[in-house]
Amino acid sequence: MTKPDLASAQPHHFDVLVIGGGAAGLYAALSIPPQWRIGLVTKDNLSISASDWAQGGIAAAIGADDAVSLHVADTLVAGAGLCEPEAVEHLASHAAQCIERLVNLGVAFDRTAGDLAMTLEAAHSRRRVLHAADTTGRAIVSILAEAVLQQANITVFEQAFALDLWLDGGRCRGAAVVYDQRLCWLSAQATVLATGGGGQVYAQTTNPAASTGDGVAMAWRAGAQLRDLEFVQFHPTSLAQAGAPPFLISEAVRGEGAHLVDSRGDRFAFDYHPDGELAPRDVVSRAIFHHLQKTGDRQVWLDLRPIPRDRIQYRFPNILQVCRTWGCDPLTQLVPVSPAAHYWMGGITTDIHSQTSIPGLYAVGENASTGVHGANRLASNSLLECLVYGAELAHLPLVLDSATPAAPDAAMPAAGEPDLRWAKSSSAETWATLREQRARLTQLMWEAAAISRDRTRLEDAIAALSQWRTEMQQHPWHALRALPAGTAYPLPETLSWQLLRTWGELCNLHDIAWLILNSAVFRTESRGGHFRQDYPQTIAEWQVHTVVERDRWQKSPIIQP
Repeated sequence: MTKPDLASAQPHHFDVLVIGGGAAGLYAALSIPPQWRIGLVTKDNLSISASDWAQGGIAAAIGADDAVSLHVADTLVAGAGLCEPEAVEHLASHAAQCIERLVNLGVAFDRTAGDLAMTLEAAHSRRRVLHAADTTGRAIVSILAEAVLQQANITVFEQAFALDLWLDGGRCRGAAVVYDQRLCWLSAQATVLATGGGGQVYAQTTNPAASTGDGVAMAWRAGAQLRDLEFVQFHPTSLAQAGAPPFLISEAVRGEGAHLVDSRGDRFAFDYHPDGELAPRDVVSRAIFHHLQKTGDRQVWLDLRPIPRDRIQYRFPNILQVCRTWGCDPLTQLVPVSPAAHYWMGGITTDIHSQTSIPGLYAVGENASTGVHGANRLASNSLLECLVYGAELAHLPLVLDSATPAAPDAAMPAAGEPDLRWAKSSSAETWATLREQRARLTQLMWEAAAISRDRTRLEDAIAALSQWRTEMQQHPWHALRALPAGTAYPLPETLSWQLLRTWGELCNLHDIAWLILNSAVFRTESRGGHFRQDYPQTIAEWQVHTVVERDRWQKSPIIQP
C-alpha cells in the first residue's frame, strides 16, 4: 500500500478508483491486475463494513451431495420470479474458485475432520454455507484488508468521504472526495462503487452506521439506472433486549435447530408457512410482524436450548458473548428478538461484468443490482456476490497513460465565484440539527416503508420527505457541489470532515428514502421483500423489474436465457 500524497492542488489520477472498503471493494481491488494504479476510498477504516458484521457465512455448492444447479434453483425460488437467470448461474458456477482463493489467502473457515464445514440455512436445499464460527464476514474482511495493505499499487484513503461522482462528457472520470480536511478530486479511467447498502434509512437495522446508501445516491444523481429499490430484506431475528442495539442473531442459529416461539411458548411460525422458522426471511419477518399485531406483544423469542450446549459454544461464540453482555444467556434463557432492516436487494443496475449504465462506472456488492437476488436474497449469497462480481474487475478495459479529464459536466457543474456561506455554519447547532433530522427520517421510513406498506402511508411519507429534501437542498453546504472540479479546496477549521460526512450521509439518506418510497408506490403487488397490505397478492404482470433513471419509474422485463 502507498500513502496518499495530496500536496498538489491538481486532481490525483489513478487507473481505477474503488469507493468502499468492505468485502466487495477489497476483493475487487485485489482482482485488478497489479500493473494498474488503484485508489481505494473508505469512510472509516478497512475493517468497518457491513461485510465485517456478516455472521452466517458464504454459500457455495461444493459438497459431495450438492451441485451448482441446486444452488441456482434455490436462489431462483427465493428471488420470487425476479432473478436474472444468467446472473444467478454466473454466481453459483464461480463460487468454488472464489472459495479456493479465500482459503489460499488464509481465511480460516471452520472444518470437520479436515474438510470445510458447511451448515444449513433457510431456503437452502443442502448444507452449503461455509462459516468461521459466527464471525465469517470479519474473518474474510480482515484477510482481504491485510492483502490490500501489502499491495504497492493500491493507495488507501481512510476516513475519506466521497461526495459525488465526477462526469465528463457522459463518462465517469472519478469522484470528489473529502479527505484530510479538504475537498479533492480523484480521477480514474474506471470508478467502482462498493459502498454497501442503505439500512440506516430505517430506525431499526442490523447494518453499521456507515450503511447510508452513498453509492446508490451518487449514481442516481449522476443519472445511472437503478433497479428494484422497493425490495428491502428485514432480518427476522435481531436482538430486542431493552437497551441493546438491534444486533443480528444469525439465521444459522435456526438452521442448527433453534426454535422461534411466542409468549406462550408456541412455535407460531408454522401457522404462517409449512417450513416454520426455516421459511424464507421475508416470510418469517412478516410472520413475526403479523403475530405481534395479533398478540399485542412487542417481541418474540428464540429458544437455542434444543441445540447441544457445546455446539452453541463452538458455532456461535460471538452471539453468546453479545447476548450475555446485555443480560441474556442463550444457554439457559429465551432470547428476545424482532425484525430489523438487513439487506437491500435493489441497487445500481449492472451487467454480468459489473458495468453500470454510465461508461466508466462499475458497481459491486450490495449497492449493485446484478440480478442475482430478485425480490428476496437467499441467505449467505451476499458475501458470495461481493466476490464473484468483484472478480469481474480483473477484466476492466483499461489503457496505458490515459489523459486526466479537464472538466466535469452537469452532474458536478463548474461555477464562477463559489458561495462560501457553507464555511460559516455553527458546528454545535449543526450537529444537533443533523441528528434530529436523521432520527426524524429513519422513524418515518420505519413507519411507512418497512415490513408492511400501503399507499396512504407511502404517499404521506413522500409528501413529508419532499419538503425535507427541499430544505436540505437549500443548505449552504450544497455550494460544495458547485465548486469547479480540478482544484483542491481546504475546509475551514469550523467545518470538520466528520461533520461534512454526517451532512453528506443525511443527504444520501434523503435521496434513497425518496427512491424506496416511490418504488414501493409504483409496484402495486406483494412479492418477496415488498409487501403491500392494499395489494397483498403476487400478480403475474408484475414479474418485471422496477427501474428508475432520474425521477422516471418504469417496468423492465426479466431477460430469459
